Amino acid sequence: MATYLDFEHKIKFIQEDIISARVRHDHAEMEKHKIILDKEVEKIYSNLSDFQKLQLARHLDRPYALDYINMMMTDKYEIHGDRHFRDDAAIICYMGYIGGEKVMVIGEQKGRGTKNKLKRNFGMPHPEGYRKALRAAKMAEKFGMPILMLVDTPGAYPGLGAEERNQSEAIARNLIELAEIDTQTVSIVIGEGGSGGALAIGVADRFAMMRYSVFSVISPEGCSAILWNDPKKSEAATNAMKITPTDLFELGLIDDIINEPLIGAHREKEAAADAIKEYFLTQVEALKAMSKDERMDARYKKLTAPGAFKE
Repeated sequence: MATYLDFEHKIKFIQEDIISARVRHDHAEMEKHKIILDKEVEKIYSNLSDFQKLQLARHLDRPYALDYINMMMTDKYEIHGDRHFRDDAAIICYMGYIGGEKVMVIGEQKGRGTKNKLKRNFGMPHPEGYRKALRAAKMAEKFGMPILMLVDTPGAYPGLGAEERNQSEAIARNLIELAEIDTQTVSIVIGEGGSGGALAIGVADRFAMMRYSVFSVISPEGCSAILWNDPKKSEAATNAMKITPTDLFELGLIDDIINEPLIGAHREKEAAADAIKEYFLTQVEALKAMSKDERMDARYKKLTAPGAFKE
């Protein structure tokens, strides 16, 4: 059953009318409601607040990394384990084909339902998850495969076990290794991009965000708890933090914004997957046209540009 946010209720009723008309085979009524739906979608989604975009990024029906992998990849094979401790289900790695291109896809995976959420640790990777991601990236480098990284996490897991197994070192190691890796890399925020948990698979030649995704150094709830000692002020924190794709693009912190369907990836999953696929293949083609030195020089300049200034 579809889930609707507070500001989506009008859309819910219109979509129910469309379904009812379809059941009755009343094509004229169905087309009439589709026109009404298009107008309502344009009205609502063209004027979203930053907090509403945050809600969409966390929407229960929004596709997760594995959903996109299943829609985009063929002849895929999952890679398990970090060869040190265990297999972390919050990070998934698949080798296969996207549009005829042999690729490695690394994603952060949330879960649906209590059992699966616990299995995926609510999308919060442990150190072994990031080490698995690095192992997969090194494998891609060895065989000359482009890498697609799908970011979707509230943050790296902050538990005692994760700290004992050097969470910060695992993240830092990924930042270093991915900055130096000799293959084409594209990273896309598909939902939440939370702090170092997102950065650990966010260093790439091209870093993009989907229209309704967020990228932040801390969650709005955490920010409001620290600044105002009140987690309920998360909406004010969201507006102040500048975590939407538009804000981050204007600041030069991301390369592109992927235009998922206006109504959101949670309503048109296949169209969202097609948008990611098209963006990835286009960027890989452009990166392959560059020499290794050109690509690495461009990556270095991109990664060192934030915070630079001239007197």
